Amino acid sequence: MIEILKDDHIIRKIGGRFKLTALIQRRLVELMQGARPMVETRGLTDMEVVVKEIMEGKIEPVMADETAEADEDALDV
Repeated sequence: MIEILKDDHIIRKIGGRFKLTALIQRRLVELMQGARPMVETRGLTDMEVVVKEIMEGKIEPVMADETAEADEDALDV
């Protein structure tokens, strides 16, 4: 599973190595803090779970301006 990180497909899918690294780190922290995995986890490490979630389109990077818009929308309620 981790071999896929050597492939450019996942890097292009996310938009670059930096974004991929940041996404993986953020999701690993979420999992360690108790977030539920969005894919089957049998026999997979946390890192493999995150990569599988990315490849299946379950998670994707959120840009800073998207986060700000979501925060503003929440305040309007």
